[in-house]
Amino acid sequence: MITLEQTWVFVVLAATLALFVWDRWRYDVIAVLALLAVVMGGVITPEQAFSGFGHPAVITVAAVLIISRTLQNSGLIGWLSRFLGRADFGPEVQVAVIAGLVAALSAFMNNVGALALLMPVVLQTAKRTGRSTGELLMPLAFGSLLGGLVTLIGTPPNIIIAAYRAEYAGQPFAMFDFTPVGLTVALVGLGFVATVGWRLIPQREDAPGHPEELFRIDNYITEVIVPRKTTLIGETIGEMLEDAGEEGVAVVALLRRGKRHLAPRLDQTLQANDHLLLEADATEIEALVEATSLTPVGTRALEPGAFDSDTMGLMEAVVTPQSRMTGRTSGQARLGAHYGLNLLAIARHGRPVRERLNRVRFRPGDVVLLQGDLEALPDTLAQLGCLPLARREIALDRAPSLLPLVIFAAAIGASTSGLVSVPVAFVATVAAFVVTGLITLREVYESVEWPVVVLLAAMIPVGEALEISGATGLIAAGVAALAAYLPAAALLVLVMVIAMVLSAVINNAATAVLMAPLAAQIATRIEVNSDPFLMAVAIGSSCAFLTPIGHQSNVLVMGPGGYRFGDYWQMGLPLEALIVLVATPTILFVWPL
Repeated sequence: MITLEQTWVFVVLAATLALFVWDRWRYDVIAVLALLAVVMGGVITPEQAFSGFGHPAVITVAAVLIISRTLQNSGLIGWLSRFLGRADFGPEVQVAVIAGLVAALSAFMNNVGALALLMPVVLQTAKRTGRSTGELLMPLAFGSLLGGLVTLIGTPPNIIIAAYRAEYAGQPFAMFDFTPVGLTVALVGLGFVATVGWRLIPQREDAPGHPEELFRIDNYITEVIVPRKTTLIGETIGEMLEDAGEEGVAVVALLRRGKRHLAPRLDQTLQANDHLLLEADATEIEALVEATSLTPVGTRALEPGAFDSDTMGLMEAVVTPQSRMTGRTSGQARLGAHYGLNLLAIARHGRPVRERLNRVRFRPGDVVLLQGDLEALPDTLAQLGCLPLARREIALDRAPSLLPLVIFAAAIGASTSGLVSVPVAFVATVAAFVVTGLITLREVYESVEWPVVVLLAAMIPVGEALEISGATGLIAAGVAALAAYLPAAALLVLVMVIAMVLSAVINNAATAVLMAPLAAQIATRIEVNSDPFLMAVAIGSSCAFLTPIGHQSNVLVMGPGGYRFGDYWQMGLPLEALIVLVATPTILFVWPL
């Protein structure tokens, strides 16, 4: 009979999964709400509620994110990616090299970080070779996910599974325990992507060949003067635009007494003889001039990268799920007032947004065209949490440093040999990076994806609530009952497929947290080794190939690649079927029942 506690846990779990799928709130907020629900329901104590923040898996994930940032800063990976940008290959080889390189990097660093580093290079390669970005970016994203399967630190689900095994069996999975299965699956998956998979990606006539083609800008830069005798003097820029009914006009710069103020604040007060550089289409500019006493000086067509000022320029960027812009309008994000940026265009799902830009709320995966100081743009985009789609030459041309790689290799060796645990080894690595000046303290805190950390810290106690209440055992008993009709290998496949389906709609780390206890209890009830079932969860949780929302890597390539929601499964579904066929016998061979 189901107890009251079990009923409450099932209700909380169902509501949590529904909110994840709804995607109206960010996943860390949903996880915290789920945590509070099980605490208020009396399933876990307040002391247990926040134990997740000190969990080894959470510490390891945070440390890996910092290590990934340091490796990117070293210039070593940028030096490797330059080879990709300069080499000429045929279509199959080009896809294989792109997916293979990002997979190799993702095995030892955060897969989103590896993708972010290589995406600008891939876009430049597509432009140089005349290929569609859609043919290359989905293989790049899928390659980053496949590479994460290879090692303990390649993806958060592996770290979570290893930590759970330590609690369940007293010994965690080691650094390369995932390699026999993960490497086999990754190689087969990469072979499929390079030979067959990329051909399954829908190609549309209106799909962009390059991000620049998303924005065919017909706007103009117009210089106007505030006359000596006008009612505009003393008004703010925002009031002037509002009174004229032309709030969509962007004030690119304010020239006053020989000084240029880029993207002036809307509350900036106008003075006599101020020169304003306005950006808008010809109709909007004409209407503004007619409604005010502004005097035009000159008008010129706006072309990407072509400005009179040496410091002004344009850059495309992708809005990430963690961006400060997500869910806000340009005004709410204070792009102009605080960051000195002008928003010129937005593209969503490969199509330009035609609404009034100041009313559009940004979504993850949106491609934005921003104007600002070229020297400051990369750092500004990093502060906003956006991924630039233009290659940063400074990062690529920096002389490679082997020191971070040596320190990282020493940490891997120490943890693999059993001298120290993985969390201790990687926290020590971060400390060594800071002491040697390879990364600043500011970069340390900026590197950590706090929403992911909060998600894990909140969901781990929720997973414990499932076990404490007996809800996990109840589900496991139902699945184990199938053992009378199905062999253990079939139940292994079932666990892997369930994990794959969940990872298509919720965060892969949350999938691993929920599925690991269930898989272990199923194995216990049918009296077989739990390790192959935990490995099946690790593989299934990281194979989020069916939808763009399954993983950040999929979201980040959606806009630049011009993909639609239903494009992913067309390559992802046969890839997942192939992975199940390959992973099942490999798991059973390496980790016998």
